[in-house]
Amino acid sequence: MERLIASYRKLIADTTATFHRYMFDRINWSNRMLGIVGPRGVGKTTMMLQYIKEQLNAATTLYVTADDFYFSTHHLVDLADTFAKLGGTHLFIDEIHKLPEWSRELKLIYDYHPELRVVYSGSSVLDITKGTTADLSRRAIVYHLQGLSWREYLQLFHNITLPILSLDDVLEHRLELPFGFRPLASFHDYLRQGYYPFATEPDYGQRLLAIIEKTLEVDIPQYAEMNASMARKLKQLLAIISGSVPFKPNMSTIGQALGVSRNNVADYLLYIEEAGLIAQLRDDTGGIRGLGKVNKVYLDNTNLVYALAGPLADIGNVRETFFINQMRVGHDIISSPIADFLIDGRTFEVGGRKKGYHQIETAAEGYVVKDDIEFGFANTIPLWAFGLTY
Repeated sequence: MERLIASYRKLIADTTATFHRYMFDRINWSNRMLGIVGPRGVGKTTMMLQYIKEQLNAATTLYVTADDFYFSTHHLVDLADTFAKLGGTHLFIDEIHKLPEWSRELKLIYDYHPELRVVYSGSSVLDITKGTTADLSRRAIVYHLQGLSWREYLQLFHNITLPILSLDDVLEHRLELPFGFRPLASFHDYLRQGYYPFATEPDYGQRLLAIIEKTLEVDIPQYAEMNASMARKLKQLLAIISGSVPFKPNMSTIGQALGVSRNNVADYLLYIEEAGLIAQLRDDTGGIRGLGKVNKVYLDNTNLVYALAGPLADIGNVRETFFINQMRVGHDIISSPIADFLIDGRTFEVGGRKKGYHQIETAAEGYVVKDDIEFGFANTIPLWAFGLTY
């Protein structure tokens, strides 16, 4: 316990609070138990440490990571018991899915220690979702954190602070930019290297590829109880997607290429989506996270597109990937029968500077979203503006 406390105190001392992720103020930290989930590398740990440093009494708070050697010989519930007896009030557990039977232990902590507030996080959305459904659905509130918006990127890396805009603000051109600010240069930098908070660290591309490898080789197989050969098939599937996105899936053809049934392909796609590596665009029978037919498959964010496709990255795909990635935080996005996307009855066609209007002519309310323009007019909206919505 003493070593855990010492490690925690050092982490708090080294934590800076000059920038908060968009979710920081949306979380109801007063919940007795809450989870923060999301892909690897999006800043869950930093957000928890910032909250501890700014809002809590360090003497009655403890942060631990579940992959610490301490848990090779101790149970989480035993740690909670000891901590509560010492007067602890707030327990933060990072990477919790690495503990066996973690959801059962959290349930016991919740039931045995009503005086203790617990915050947990996990890099694998799959494990967290599975455990929450099984034991914690009535106890834990779960928040999903995704990578940086373009607005957050500007604040974190360029010290430019812009307000969060609603979709209506964007469509009605209520955009106020700092004097002299030219959005396109930083926007295109963001598309290549700006989605993850560690973007300025050395060897960003290699670190991003390492995240992909670990997600495919460790996180998903651990959740789905796959063997090594199945993990290789996940990598094959992602390679197929990254080479032809936006990818229109033919389950039978993919199944033949991978040597698995078409039903397994659908499961694999869902696993990879929940792990934060792809996004599946569905029709109006279920929405982006629902049960509708999958019409297109995208990589999750534009940094993944450039990391996997390199100089062969298709700019049209990059634009659509950015749009769906940024807008899904606050909206349900479905495929449009006449254009690219449909959000709340509004039709969106995404393209470059020369994109025409014929695909939205029959839409009740249609918009053309153009890259490579600084300002919009009427129903023409600059692509970068959708990066200001969270």
